[in-house]
Amino acid sequence: MRLIIKSRYKRILKILLMMVVMTTSQFISAQDNTPPEKDINAYLSEARKFKNQNQIDLALKAMAKAADLAEVDDDIKTVIDSYHEISLLNLKLGQEENALWYYERAGVSLEDITYPQGSATHLYIEALNYFKNEKPHQALILLEEAKKLNNDRHLLNGISLLEGNISLKIKKYSVASRNFNSLVVNSDIYEKAYLTTKAYLGLAQLNIALDSLDSAAKNGTSALKLAEENNFHQEILEANELLGKAYEKLGKYDSALIYNRNLLQIKDSLLAFERINAQVKTADQLRGELMDSTIKKQDIEIKDLNESSSRSEITAILTSAFLTIISLLAVSLYRNNQIKLKTNDLLHTKNRELQSARDAAVQSMEAKTNFLSTVSHELRTPLYAVTGLTHLLLEENPSKKQEEHLEALKFSGDYLLNFINDILQINKIDADKMEPLNIEFNLKKVLTEVINSLQQSAKANKTIITLDYDQNIPSHLLSDPLKLSQIFINLVGNALKFTKKGEVTVITKLQEQREDEVTIYFEIKDTGIGIAPEKQENIFDSFEQGSIQINREYGGTGLGLTIVKSLIGLFESTIRLKSELGKGSSFFFELALKTTESSEIDDINFQITEREYDLTGLHILIVEDNKINQVITKKMLVKKEVTCDIASNGTDAIEMVRTNTYDAVLMDIHMPGISGEEATIEIRKFNTVLPIIALTAISLDDSLESFYAAGVNDVVTKPFKPEVFYQKIGQNVFSPKITNPAS
Repeated sequence: MRLIIKSRYKRILKILLMMVVMTTSQFISAQDNTPPEKDINAYLSEARKFKNQNQIDLALKAMAKAADLAEVDDDIKTVIDSYHEISLLNLKLGQEENALWYYERAGVSLEDITYPQGSATHLYIEALNYFKNEKPHQALILLEEAKKLNNDRHLLNGISLLEGNISLKIKKYSVASRNFNSLVVNSDIYEKAYLTTKAYLGLAQLNIALDSLDSAAKNGTSALKLAEENNFHQEILEANELLGKAYEKLGKYDSALIYNRNLLQIKDSLLAFERINAQVKTADQLRGELMDSTIKKQDIEIKDLNESSSRSEITAILTSAFLTIISLLAVSLYRNNQIKLKTNDLLHTKNRELQSARDAAVQSMEAKTNFLSTVSHELRTPLYAVTGLTHLLLEENPSKKQEEHLEALKFSGDYLLNFINDILQINKIDADKMEPLNIEFNLKKVLTEVINSLQQSAKANKTIITLDYDQNIPSHLLSDPLKLSQIFINLVGNALKFTKKGEVTVITKLQEQREDEVTIYFEIKDTGIGIAPEKQENIFDSFEQGSIQINREYGGTGLGLTIVKSLIGLFESTIRLKSELGKGSSFFFELALKTTESSEIDDINFQITEREYDLTGLHILIVEDNKINQVITKKMLVKKEVTCDIASNGTDAIEMVRTNTYDAVLMDIHMPGISGEEATIEIRKFNTVLPIIALTAISLDDSLESFYAAGVNDVVTKPFKPEVFYQKIGQNVFSPKITNPAS
């Protein structure tokens, strides 16, 4: 008899719960005043997205709509899944009583059907609650039971993440590392980015616990990048906190300060919202307590009525309970609407403040970029006159004393040119105007050519350069060989500058190969003067060379390592340093590159081929608006017995090419009226074979790709070395490349 009563009691309780859920969904739908237009899976997906973005109210709303549709379809499994998800959302808010209420409701439904995945999720929620209440070992036992019941990949990923966090808590670091690393490369169909972000955060926490601070910074940065891309607000907060802690322990206080400021700014912007959320939590908690109290009272009365079989009284009690719950929901919805209005007002205010701050930052960056663009171009033009005239005077048989002065002037001009180029390159990277290419190349060939190009400097310092190359590295890779060349030229050149009568070694090793991806370790080691420990932290900063004495003795701008750090950052890697005074230095980093089976690139040469060309008898058009530059360029060509015509603007250049025959055109890009690019495009409409060489002072906003797209065959940057100038002309006249005319 007691079993019959218990069975009837459970059926009545389920009817009551269905009425509550249906009423809740109807109220939400009525508030929206729009009928549901999506299917259950769409609402489940929407709920996951809002949950990860910490918009719990929107996630609850989506789950209520999913539950509503599941009730209509009589889909008990989805109803159970909805209750479980709502329970998890309440746990995320810290509303444990509400979470328990929905958890128990799901448990009641699970008693009537066989649903292993639902049972596994039930155990997972219980384990999560144990973990939150500082009972990690009990939680691990439940997770093992859940894994036996379940084969759903999404739930297994969630279990793996929780198991990793528990293992980290109880200092089982090897288990934590295994779980987090498996989630970094997860293929979850619902929450791939979110799980990867949480895995990187877990690894960063693990690295800090193990004092692997460089790895902590790397994993924290990866987590922050993913969180910002996907608007995972809570994870952005956690990543900034971890990065601040990691850099502080590393002693990199400037970096730590940046992330700690970010953390304070985020917390400040969320403070008011947290107060409002506290009100929402209080209202929800009161509503949950009242609903729970009412249901318990009705449970007792229903049990008594079942024993006396009084159907009429059961109906009256159900009606009373139904009306009570509706009243509570109405009050709760009214309070929530008031809170939402306040939240929206505060949100609009914060948005306006953030918009103003962002606009100010953008304007500041644009002003800096425009200033550098203008200054770099304006400096190059007079510098071209200095270097060009110096070259011409040196070739006119000056006296011994004059030659010494001219050589000093040439050195100063070259030094200033390199300085301008370095500053321009750093700011081009900072302004996000430089991205790595992805083309085929041969790494050994690139390194060999870099070393060959620096042999003269090595001989001057009586230093040997050696290449220690791992033959297991695939011969055909995909990346940006030109930027890699810049990295190695700067690093090897820097090592040579501070190493006399010693050795510089370039080391490459294959660290890992997985299908079409390889990770390669690079190291540039020297036996030079070394770097003092207190100077190593700032050695990659702009204009930093260790000391004033070193700067005076060895020269240089102190920008080479800054450029290397920025370029390696484009490849999402970090350069590190080991050094000891008097014993040399070692710079090392890792790069992840793609491999390719192609063999078409073995003969690609990334350096200019040294060859003498006889330019005698050529007839060339110089397109240049600056009178001094016209004179210098013409005199340099006349010395090679080349005849010239001069066009002072793009319009004249188009007409002169149309009516005369030239062997080549030297085209300035920046001119009043029609620019060099526009003039090239017009010329290509009627002449696609004439070699056109852009002879220009490139600024921050210029793009070599746009020059080539316009139809130029090659680019020579002013100021230039005379040998490069003559060689480019010879290459394009006597060994022309395939013309790429503008369409």
